[in-house]
Amino acid sequence: MTEPNADPPRIPRLAWAALSHRQVLAELVGAGWMPSGAGDWATALRSPEGGLVARVCPFDPAYAAFVDLCRECAGNRWLPKIELAAELDGGGSVAFLEYVAPVDGTVAEQVADQWRRGDGDAEFEKVRRAAREIDARYRTSTPWWDGFDLNDAHVRRAVDGRLVLIDIFCMDGASLYGKILEDVAEVHRRIPRDRMRYALEIPFIARESSPAEIRALRQAWTR
Repeated sequence: MTEPNADPPRIPRLAWAALSHRQVLAELVGAGWMPSGAGDWATALRSPEGGLVARVCPFDPAYAAFVDLCRECAGNRWLPKIELAAELDGGGSVAFLEYVAPVDGTVAEQVADQWRRGDGDAEFEKVRRAAREIDARYRTSTPWWDGFDLNDAHVRRAVDGRLVLIDIFCMDGASLYGKILEDVAEVHRRIPRDRMRYALEIPFIARESSPAEIRALRQAWTR
């Protein structure tokens, strides 16, 4: 059940841990949330009032690192405000955060250059230091971890005009999904099956894979 519209926008009260990403998507669409795009790992929906975005993901261990970053640097102007983040049944996740819009590629590249050079303002440097510490932690604990990803899609602009970093950590998806094809038992020795039950439902596979590639992944998955 969804609470009545209010300011700030309201988030549905659901038993997140008992729901799959499929059920969460259905609940949000039924409550008037509007599909607003898909990345490689997750689908985004915008709230009816427009102030929030829900990131609904079947599987993406790297996103937990970004949630950690936002919590450790809460209030930092370079990061979005996360209203709620929760794990879902089967290893997925949902996060509700302030709406942020795309920026011109030139602006995004300037921010990425600042990150590489380490010459941003004090708040930017605080995020950068915290991100490096989180990267070090996840690198030792998360199979197929791949570090930072600051492409154009990961620099955005908030409604108040400030530039914001989003989703700046990533998995080595090519190696992970290649390993599923090669030896799915080894994958599940490193990541329990119940933590990646919907790994074949990430948007990248639906968008980029041929029917033969999807069939091969599904056959490998059921071995």
